[in-house]
Amino acid sequence: MKSFKRTILPNGLKIITVPHGGGLSSTILVLVEAGSKYETRDNAGISHFLEHMCFKGTLTRPTALALSSEFDGIGAEYNAFTSKEHTGYYAKVLTEKLDHAIELVADLYSNPIFDDKEINKERGVIIEEMNMYEDLPRVKVEEVFESLVYGDTPAGWPIIGFKDIIRKVMKEDFIAYRSAHYVTSATTVVVSGEFDEEKVIQKIADSFANIKDHPKSDKEKVIEIQSSSQVVIEEKTTDQTHLVVGLRAFSEMDPRKEILEVISSILGGNMSSRLFQSIREELGAAYYVRSGVSLSTDHGLLGISCGIDKEKLYQVIDAIMHDLRDLRDNLVLEEELNRAKDSLAARLLLGLESSDNSALFYGTSALYGKAIDTPEELYRKIKAVTAEDIRSVMQEIAHDNRLNLALLGPFKKDQEKDLLSHLYF
Repeated sequence: MKSFKRTILPNGLKIITVPHGGGLSSTILVLVEAGSKYETRDNAGISHFLEHMCFKGTLTRPTALALSSEFDGIGAEYNAFTSKEHTGYYAKVLTEKLDHAIELVADLYSNPIFDDKEINKERGVIIEEMNMYEDLPRVKVEEVFESLVYGDTPAGWPIIGFKDIIRKVMKEDFIAYRSAHYVTSATTVVVSGEFDEEKVIQKIADSFANIKDHPKSDKEKVIEIQSSSQVVIEEKTTDQTHLVVGLRAFSEMDPRKEILEVISSILGGNMSSRLFQSIREELGAAYYVRSGVSLSTDHGLLGISCGIDKEKLYQVIDAIMHDLRDLRDNLVLEEELNRAKDSLAARLLLGLESSDNSALFYGTSALYGKAIDTPEELYRKIKAVTAEDIRSVMQEIAHDNRLNLALLGPFKKDQEKDLLSHLYF
């Protein structure tokens, strides 16, 4: 079993160390409770923009080139990401370079300088990133779906924000947002790999010593409001129609989340899953078919997405609804259940063999003060899921007032009513 240690420094900074041998790499990951759900309409997109700006120069490394050259000089794989509820900065290196990587990640996290010229240049980069996503329909349809479900609220806005906001964000906006959220009580530093634990904890304490310790600004709570099934069409000239069908579920904190993951595995987790077989193999209607679970601290979704032949749209929707109803009304056969559980557990455990995936696993578990399951404990929870558990959860979430469909393709808005006639329990 992989061991881990949770340390909280006197200033409130949380540290998770996950020492394990057998590999050449170690990863330093910093996670902060700052994502698009912590924004307002006046600064939507600032979490992601700030993530970019942290790589544009620091007090001790004043240019983007100075930072990137030093990362590249130690052979690091490094980057950052922004989600609805947190932002992460990481570097994966040969273990002998770990101390240097900690210094670099701590510097860009703690000491960004927000040069006005760099801000203005990065606006263009982010707007082009927005344009890129507009031209990636399988990505765009996910944004359309979340907007349908959560409306004009932070949970329904795209993480990348809106062009009108990005064009006017200034240095003082970054400083104010960072001051409100990048605080020790909201920051978790994770190191995974082969290292001297005591020395690494001290290195982190020294490197992150200048992060401020004051109260954290909170996010707007998600309120679930829906009375019947919902459909939205985004008309776009495409060769392939992209859709997401999803159910409102429950939060990351719910003890039934492993049951939901197994349900997702049964529906679309692999090539033998129900929807892969019915939509791709039997109907020949799609290349990609997948399902997934997206859980946050106060809400969650079970989603099914695919890119399909537009002529087979209604057949595909009917196939999805058939399988959702079947999981609600009938018990999964033991052979199918075991296959789905084993597939899910294997993906988890095999992924955790790398130091970066291990750091993310432990870090996201620890970020919000949850109890941390080891991979072995999570494996046992997955294996314990029963057919009765699956039917029980589906009987709770498989209702019209939780059901949503977003469609992107060459269809007219006036077809939404017709689609609704296929979208029901």
